[in-house]
Amino acid sequence: MTVTRREFLDSLALGAAGLAVGSTAKSYSQILGSNDRLNFAVIGLNGRAYAHLGSLKANKNAARISHVCDVDSNILKKFADSTQHEMGEAPAAEKDFRNILARKNVDAITIATPDHWHTPMAIAGLQAGKHVYVEKPCSHNPAEGEMLVQAQQKYGKLVQMGTQQRSSQYTIEIIEKIHAGVIGRAYYAKAWYSNVRKSIGIGKEIPVPPQLDWDLWQGPAPRRPYKDNLHPYNWHWFRIYGTGETLNNGTHEVDVCRWALGVDYPKLVTASGGRYQFKDDWQFYDTLITNFEYEDKMLSWEGKSCQGMKFYNRDRGSAIMGTTGTVVIDRDGYEIYDLKGSKTSEFKTGKTTASSDLTGRDSMTDAHFANFIAGIRKGEKLNAPVSIGNVAVTMLQLSNIAWEVSRELHLDTKDGRIQNDAEAMKMWGRDYEKGWAPHV
Repeated sequence: MTVTRREFLDSLALGAAGLAVGSTAKSYSQILGSNDRLNFAVIGLNGRAYAHLGSLKANKNAARISHVCDVDSNILKKFADSTQHEMGEAPAAEKDFRNILARKNVDAITIATPDHWHTPMAIAGLQAGKHVYVEKPCSHNPAEGEMLVQAQQKYGKLVQMGTQQRSSQYTIEIIEKIHAGVIGRAYYAKAWYSNVRKSIGIGKEIPVPPQLDWDLWQGPAPRRPYKDNLHPYNWHWFRIYGTGETLNNGTHEVDVCRWALGVDYPKLVTASGGRYQFKDDWQFYDTLITNFEYEDKMLSWEGKSCQGMKFYNRDRGSAIMGTTGTVVIDRDGYEIYDLKGSKTSEFKTGKTTASSDLTGRDSMTDAHFANFIAGIRKGEKLNAPVSIGNVAVTMLQLSNIAWEVSRELHLDTKDGRIQNDAEAMKMWGRDYEKGWAPHV
């Protein structure tokens, strides 16, 4: 049954009241302040959630996983078992995230669900008094990004977006060097992503698998029949649920480029590309070039989902170009070049990453969680608060819109809103299943 917003809020209040009355000594001991460890609930447990598990394990002196949640019972059991093995204690397993939000002893939630759930779930978490770690993209569309920023400001809890390179120490250091003039005045940044994804084929309508709550999986999205090529990963390539490769992977490098150039919303966005490699149900491009123009700077991203040719011998990365040289940076380090392209210095982490890695357990995610935890416990400034993370997300959502309408978009540089194009502006938001639309 569809649950209205009012019913949802009422259930939260009743659940919280019941917990307050029925708290056991054990549950009380898990409340923040009793043992000074935060209780985390991890929601959406396929793939990236295992990086959340790894990073909470790395920070287990300050945090524990008290709850795990997924609408697929097989995925839920597998992750719960992994959590018990790695953390040394069994979490409570839930299918419905609303049951978790009603629990007063949950301090923070982490969200690694499909994209269409990110903002509605994050806002519900804030309204329930939880701190939120939400994977990129923080929203499915620009209107949701605006709402989430407003909700964070209204409810006052922390929201960290999962652009973990913001917490990478060597990245912080090289960005500071760029701002200090190591390559002169930085004016052009190019980001890229290359992978060799396979076809998702033509899906067939089939009965919903017995382990999956398809209605709750869809949540805020308008209802559609279940197809055999959607779950658990290929939803990325359907517009009603996903946001395409720009938001799936481009968010990371575009955010680094924007940070390096010191820019926010551009004045102009263009995007061109298509679905060239396969003819299947994939609704986005597999190849896209998008450009963001500023008064005296430019940023571009080139995505190749199904063609693995590398740039600078890297699957993914960013090249920041200035008046006296270039910095090439990725998740494994950076290199500095002079104006003629000769390498002058470099830093390497000693590890290599690949675009085919769909989980991303790494030290920078550990550091990103450590920053989030310190923000909650000690008031440390977040490295990727949603107000900052949402800028790159909105920029790339605008790339999707520019690609859809096949023309350049002129923007208000204060908030990214599309100017003088009513047709394109209709794509700023989305339709919701009745009773599921998020509200601040």
